[in-house]
Amino acid sequence: MGLIALIAAVLGFIFACIPGALIVGWILLPIAFVLAIVSLFLKGRAKWMGITALIVSIVGTIVGVIVFFAVLVTSVDDAFNSGDVTVVEPSNDTAADDGAAAEEPTVEAGTRENPYPIGSVMESDDWRVVINSVSLGATDTILAAESYNEPPTEGSEYILVNYSATYLGVDPNGQMPAFVTIGYVTVDGTTVNAFDKMIFAPEPIDTTSTLYTDGIATGNTAFEVPSATAGQGVLAVTLDLFDDKVFVAVQ
Repeated sequence: MGLIALIAAVLGFIFACIPGALIVGWILLPIAFVLAIVSLFLKGRAKWMGITALIVSIVGTIVGVIVFFAVLVTSVDDAFNSGDVTVVEPSNDTAADDGAAAEEPTVEAGTRENPYPIGSVMESDDWRVVINSVSLGATDTILAAESYNEPPTEGSEYILVNYSATYLGVDPNGQMPAFVTIGYVTVDGTTVNAFDKMIFAPEPIDTTSTLYTDGIATGNTAFEVPSATAGQGVLAVTLDLFDDKVFVAVQ
């Protein structure tokens, strides 16, 4: 009985460490535990195999739980993340007169302190996003576009952001670019969202229609921002619900 328990415990331990065979380990380890307990109550028999099997089954169960949660976390991360965001900046045709290489930025690119330039191509597994243009001081344009638009509050102005979202995924049912979000971050670190104030932008982007592979949605969104520092803010771009933000300059 102790030998059978020990064999089951060792095999269960091994299978519990293999993500694709966890179920086998979960079956063998409880069996080994029960057999080990029974073997300890048999009279006139050596106890060392039963004790060893008991210890191995307990340790194997602990290891199996750890492996299970590791697999679960990885699965959730894969399900809700499109993957790392890669960025390709627009080429600069203006070469330095002395031919020297440009100095490396002291701050990581894509941060608030060192945002990517307008026109940079941001890609994840499912989406490609490009900020095509940013129109500062677009108050007159927005007020003229729709009579329902109200003038901005004193000390503020409207800006207009034109961007494109291309679906790169292969879901046969397609996806909507609803989770591709653009926000404006002021110099003091306050985020301004497009839905903070009802602004009807001219030629607005459609984020509720389903796109299929290589389908593109292009249009405008508007923000009310402080006039004095409008050009000093940055755009915070998120390509999918759980992706990290990428920051893009507004001029």
